[in-house]
Amino acid sequence: MTQHRFARIGLLLAAIGLGAVPALVQTAHAQDKQAAAAPQETVRKEMVKFLDSKILAPLLDAKKYGEVNALLDQADAMPNKTPYEQYFINRMRLATALGMGDKPKLIEMLEYVLASGRLEKEEKAKFTQALAGYYQEQKNYPKTIENLQKYSELSGDPKVARQIMAIRFESGDYKGVQADLLKKLNDSIKANQPMTREELHMLADASHRLKDKATYLTALEGLVRWHPRDRYWSDMLYRTRGKENYSTRFSADIIRLQKVATTKMEEQDYVELAEVDQLEGQFIEGKAVLDAGIANGAVTQNAKIKKLKGELDRQAADDMKNIASSESSARKAKNGTGMVNLGYAFVTMGQYDKGIQLIQDGIAKGGLKNAEDAKLRLGYSYAMAGKKDEAIKILETVQGADGRADLARYWILWVNRPYPATAGDDEKQG
Repeated sequence: MTQHRFARIGLLLAAIGLGAVPALVQTAHAQDKQAAAAPQETVRKEMVKFLDSKILAPLLDAKKYGEVNALLDQADAMPNKTPYEQYFINRMRLATALGMGDKPKLIEMLEYVLASGRLEKEEKAKFTQALAGYYQEQKNYPKTIENLQKYSELSGDPKVARQIMAIRFESGDYKGVQADLLKKLNDSIKANQPMTREELHMLADASHRLKDKATYLTALEGLVRWHPRDRYWSDMLYRTRGKENYSTRFSADIIRLQKVATTKMEEQDYVELAEVDQLEGQFIEGKAVLDAGIANGAVTQNAKIKKLKGELDRQAADDMKNIASSESSARKAKNGTGMVNLGYAFVTMGQYDKGIQLIQDGIAKGGLKNAEDAKLRLGYSYAMAGKKDEAIKILETVQGADGRADLARYWILWVNRPYPATAGDDEKQG
């Protein structure tokens, strides 16, 4: 996971004036009457010789921080300093600590300046944000979170909650982070409000560190739901196949989903689906899958592939000749298995209406070994046909703890994907 860091802290502090001598000092020695009226907001004449901007500014510009500190030490040694004089000295020490990269001193002076009560709200927010960043560098996570919370109250920045979550993760609070993000994921699904990729990555990372495979898979589902990418789809489907309760009879179904959901599969996926199709008699789909893998360069035509391709070419050609006449014998069979299989063959040919009707008729006829499997196939046939509402209506009814319900849910994620193109363009995967 990419850890959150407070970028360019030095630039942030420089931008708000830490490298400059406050203007009040330049005029304080000329304001004796004002100083008498409000001594707490001025620097006494005797101290100005150490803090005059005509002396300090060139030294700061020349990065002579040791000489600046020597002058500040002399001013600091003077007795009976007013609160403002002490504030001014420490504010300048903040500038030299920044220039010298003295992190402990920076933290000490930031704490002092923030506690002084002399900062405007906007400046206080920036100083508090910087202090949180330095505490993070020191791996003082409680103080980091404390100051981030203060910064959130001062700035109203909506990103702070995610930053605090990232700090908690960095501190090793994986269980707490996982619990909070899992609750947010469930709430986001109910409200149909997307979570960010950063949050879902963090949930996956925390789950991985906790060796919680189930929640890791849940995080992947969130990424596929709102931020679909080839790598998320492939990882989710691969891990689904690795679940203890997964039935291998869904191997082809998983790869069918992967084929439509991603831009390009691995060679083994094209070959496996083609081989399973050959065993199941889905020769037309098997040929199309293998041809697609060869065409996009994923599949290398070695001797094994050439043999498989030759067989599928012949078998698919025979099916294409006989498919129309096969419907009559499928309808005369004692059960609907033949109609379901034939219907899916029509679907793979792009004849969706005819194929879907045959699958429906086969389910209605009954006698199927796994009626819920046929319902799953009907659901994703609707999905492949671009009939979203019908697909969801069927898929939502599919049950089974052996991977079938997972597949139905994943097909629903696919038909509800945020953009119509397949999620795989490397440029989109950023």
